[in-house]
Amino acid sequence: MSTAAHVSLSARQESLIADLNLIPDPHERLSVLVCRAGSNRLPDALKTDDALVKGCVSRVWLRGELDGGRCRFRCEADSPLVKGLVALLCELYSGALPDEVIAVEPEVWLRCGFMRLLSPTRLNGLSAVRNRIRELATAMSEGASAE
Repeated sequence: MSTAAHVSLSARQESLIADLNLIPDPHERLSVLVCRAGSNRLPDALKTDDALVKGCVSRVWLRGELDGGRCRFRCEADSPLVKGLVALLCELYSGALPDEVIAVEPEVWLRCGFMRLLSPTRLNGLSAVRNRIRELATAMSEGASAE
């Protein structure tokens, strides 16, 4: 058995929520997300129409790939706040097994107080991004099991 055991997606989400909640003010937490989003870039060549997430008011591009049996997600958005929120989802789900990505829902919006700060339109857009991540992970899972 490997000593570098895989940390479950649920455990990673708990850790991410705990880290964000070290910042007492939910508005400041959102600001941190916007600042951190720069590390998750999608090159212009990959910002194509097939990568656009349908159901978002802002333009959001999302790409996913299977890397060593684990999902990797990258994103871009035309709004800094949306990019920060979507990058958080990419960070959360990247490195997880496809079946985990399909099964584990993001609790970060509620547990970090973001639902009170985000408009229904933004929350619907985030739901569309989550659905697209699930679709990509399903395709990865089916591709992985076919090998």
